[in-house]
Amino acid sequence: MEVKEKTIFIKDWILDYVNSMPKKAQSLVIGISGGIDSSVTSTLCAMTGIKTIVLSMPIKQISSQHDLSIKHKEWLQKKYKNVETNLIELEDVFKSFESKLSNFDSEHGMANSRARIRMTTLYQVAAATSGIVVGTGNKVEDFGVGFYTKYGDGGVDISPIADCTKTEVWELGKELNIIDEIIKAPPTDGLWDDGRTDASQLGMSYEQLEEAMNNPNSQNRSKYLEIRKVNLHKMEPIPVCKIPK
Repeated sequence: MEVKEKTIFIKDWILDYVNSMPKKAQSLVIGISGGIDSSVTSTLCAMTGIKTIVLSMPIKQISSQHDLSIKHKEWLQKKYKNVETNLIELEDVFKSFESKLSNFDSEHGMANSRARIRMTTLYQVAAATSGIVVGTGNKVEDFGVGFYTKYGDGGVDISPIADCTKTEVWELGKELNIIDEIIKAPPTDGLWDDGRTDASQLGMSYEQLEEAMNNPNSQNRSKYLEIRKVNLHKMEPIPVCKIPK
């Protein structure tokens, strides 16, 4: 499918899903980070004509990343009249959470807690506006290596771009005329004070991950499978203890 057709297909899929709901959602609620995935997804949501509520939720976020999210919000609101943008500062909430759990400090745990606080915020807004929460994960993250926070950015109602590789998301971004700075910015999850990139955390670039996903003979295949194995618990159904009848 050509990239232009793909944008229309995803936009129509979102619209069809909302129209098929027993109680039709009145809004699409989405968090943006200044990254390509959330920028593309929020634009596709806006294209539906449904009220699209875009939230920027900084928690100790690197200023350059936050600046990109602000630029995207402004661009989106100028282009689509159905877009409402909000800046919700969550740093004080996070600091309180961090303080109350100081006896259980964990750097990795606190990073994931940022994503979970944002998820809770999105669902509060969705509840208040009769909306649904829209996910921004792509195929590599959601179904390849599980590079997301369980019950954080993985906690959503629909996932419009979860069947698109990162390369395809970049292509969608160009087709949608997403700000060039966002397209070129190194991918990052925005959960660390030092602004570490996705590639530095994974030890592989998205191009390498995609090649390893699709090619069993890839020299990166074993590394890819190693990352995937550790995160399978996120991608598989929750284990349930089955009681014999």
